[in-house]
Amino acid sequence: MTQLPLRAQLASALGRSAATLSRMTGRGDGSVIGGRVGLMLEPDLLRQLARDRRLALISATNGKTTTTRLITSALLEMGEVATNAYGANMPAGHVSALSQHKDAPYGVLEVDEKYLPEVLDTTGAGVVCLMNLSRDQMDRAAEIWLLAQKWRRALSGKPTHVIANCDDPLVTWGASTAAKVTWVSGGQRWKEDSWCCPECGGPLDRKDRHWACRECTFHRPEPQWILDDDAVIDPRGQRWVLDIQLPGAANRSNAAMALAVAEAFGLPVERALPRLREVTSVAGRYTTVERDGRHARLLLAKNPAGWLEAFDVSDPALPIILSVNAQGPDGRDTSWLWDVDYRILRGRPVFVTGERRLDLALRLDVADVPFVLADTFSEALAAQPPGRVDVIANYTAFQQIRSEFGRAV
Repeated sequence: MTQLPLRAQLASALGRSAATLSRMTGRGDGSVIGGRVGLMLEPDLLRQLARDRRLALISATNGKTTTTRLITSALLEMGEVATNAYGANMPAGHVSALSQHKDAPYGVLEVDEKYLPEVLDTTGAGVVCLMNLSRDQMDRAAEIWLLAQKWRRALSGKPTHVIANCDDPLVTWGASTAAKVTWVSGGQRWKEDSWCCPECGGPLDRKDRHWACRECTFHRPEPQWILDDDAVIDPRGQRWVLDIQLPGAANRSNAAMALAVAEAFGLPVERALPRLREVTSVAGRYTTVERDGRHARLLLAKNPAGWLEAFDVSDPALPIILSVNAQGPDGRDTSWLWDVDYRILRGRPVFVTGERRLDLALRLDVADVPFVLADTFSEALAAQPPGRVDVIANYTAFQQIRSEFGRAV
């Protein structure tokens, strides 16, 4: 790799020092502060760190961190990989990730949906993976049609190879200006944000995974990769069983996307798939923590589509703890809770905690779901009988629970 200019070397080194200090003092994992320090000293540091590397950018409303982890695991078969493993998905996090692995020939970067155009323009990444677009907290995230439009503009005229989920009409529209697209049929469980054509505004006719606009020519492209229940069918028609350790249909979709990205890097399925099977937990997601004989499995859900996937993974035979905050990273507005159908929880012991537990309690009451309020997560966990319990929490609530267990998850 080309040696960095002296100023960039200094900025990168000081950023790494700041990150190390942050970790040593217990202030965080250093994945943001290190990048901020580096960018203060050299505003063009991300571009310089990205030069001469083969990069993949991963963006979506849900599943970015997990898919980034799966792709990284696969590409480790080829050599060292720089990645933002803990979800710091804005430029400061990208700088920190690339600085920590300054000699890695490969990079896999999770990118916030809003920042994708900027990061693509800065890094010149050769591969972009686009998986889904759905409503997030509206006080902190743009309208998703605007995001898809920004993706279209960012990809137009660039030589980037896009791996895109063709079952999501908004993703398809956002990716369709790219010079090269590999379409993956990864499924779309949450459809409430894509009943209208993003091209003309007309109604979309849907049958199974297929969709087409009733009023213009916009329609689902033919996929090269197909998720088929517990397997993926590659472009040559070969079927590969996805016996991965991460649970649920959403993670099988993430794995299908990961295999398509790996092949874009020249890594065949037979070498990539065993690496995907090694991933058991992603930044605490799906991990089980234990206290006083109670085994709590941690699931993350940040928006309506994410809660739908968490319910799919959750065991209906177990009690469940729900925890919701409304801090900056979560979005202050909790009105999105009303878009989640909580009736699936009827018949289960449900415990509600978190800073906005009363908001969630009202939503459950309207859905006719009995629940027990708890002031803290510890109180909710202590109320469980010994054995297993599922926990679904949004972002900062999830991080607080992880911190309570020493983040060793």
